[in-house]
Amino acid sequence: TNTFVVTDGAGLQSTCSFDVTINDTEAPIANCAAPFTIQLDATGNATITAADIENGSTDNCGIATTTIDKSIFTCADVGPNTITLTVTDVNGNTSTCTTAVTVEDNVAPVANCAAPFTIQLDATGNASITVGDIDAGSTDACGIATTTIDKSTFTCADVGPNTITLTVTDVNGNVSTCTSTVTVTDPLSACNQFPVAVCQP
Repeated sequence: TNTFVVTDGAGLQSTCSFDVTINDTEAPIANCAAPFTIQLDATGNATITAADIENGSTDNCGIATTTIDKSIFTCADVGPNTITLTVTDVNGNTSTCTTAVTVEDNVAPVANCAAPFTIQLDATGNASITVGDIDAGSTDACGIATTTIDKSTFTCADVGPNTITLTVTDVNGNVSTCTSTVTVTDPLSACNQFPVAVCQP
């Protein structure tokens, strides 16, 4: 409150008073960090804080809070993400800025192979296996795209132990492998049969 006193030449006085309200309407200056990259962990998660995005924001009366619109990232966020920083000063004025946070998944899947096992050739000297026979529960936080084996069919030439490689590829292109041993046996002696002679009459 301001009070004015007016005095005339005869020494008589009169006063009046009025209020002056000072408002801060100056928004803060929001400064964001340059674009950067973060990595998902083995569980498929990553986090950032406002301090990772805020890069020297200022205000003439002081900053009260800095917040970001996204701080938790999962496999669904792989790739570029636009993050908004909101800066609020002590008098409620706000400003925003944005930057790009690129999320990467560089964690390879966990390839789990079955224990060594034995298969038998049939009477024609053939046998086969599938990926499911070798894969014993491979996992990846973001999901598995493909599982393949380097050999699935066997003949007499494969009797004995065979090293089979399982290749596991996740949805973001990371790859892991493991191996198991498949032993091929010929219990029906399909590989030891004498040829059948066919004579022309």
